[in-house]
Amino acid sequence: MKTVSLFVPCIVDLFLPDIGEAMARLLKRLGLSLVYHDAQTCCGQPAFHGGRNPEAVKLAKRFIEIFENDETIVCPSGSCVVMVKKHYPELLADDPAWLKRAQAVAERIFELSEFIVDIMGIADVGASFSGKVAYHESCQLSRELGVVEQPKTLIRAVNGTELVPLNGAAVCCGFGGHFSVTYADISEALVKEKAVHYIASKADLLVISEPGCFLNINGYLSRNHPEHKAMHIAEFLAGKQN
Repeated sequence: MKTVSLFVPCIVDLFLPDIGEAMARLLKRLGLSLVYHDAQTCCGQPAFHGGRNPEAVKLAKRFIEIFENDETIVCPSGSCVVMVKKHYPELLADDPAWLKRAQAVAERIFELSEFIVDIMGIADVGASFSGKVAYHESCQLSRELGVVEQPKTLIRAVNGTELVPLNGAAVCCGFGGHFSVTYADISEALVKEKAVHYIASKADLLVISEPGCFLNINGYLSRNHPEHKAMHIAEFLAGKQN
């Protein structure tokens, strides 16, 4: 039985624990043995994007120390995977010893759908959902990691599901971490447009792979269109929905 280490991002741990629990259930169902390091904390992404590189370096080194002995690391957030895979080597580029350790960890971390489809070679995880589903393509997951088709492959294989087109699927939802706070008006306009396209798609559910996008879009829907639902892909795939 293959063992994987779970990297649960801050936003999931603090605000969306159901996503972390769903990821664990799903991976167990796929026959994997799971490891969770209680010592894990923030990957440093907020500090990095806020220009606080010294703090980000400290968190990067802590992350590496915690996870570097794991063969495979799986995370339900593309942006956090980008932080480890791409930005850790940048932050530690001037320190050869730490750079080597960062690169080793970077090679072994994967976003959830990427891991299931590309590493495990699985499309059908045994989930079911009766209805139409639209999919929002999160920016960092698609543009930085190139993970675009993997989530769609998993959605299409769900029994009873029809994946329908979403206009502007690859357009930012307006979250962007600090962006949603610093530029709240622009963020609101972007998420409003995303909701309009979702409703126009006639889908019964909007599936999202990024916890930050989920928090932003689902928050807007709950305030303005509570009859329309969104769900993180881990929860969507983890069990029978209806």
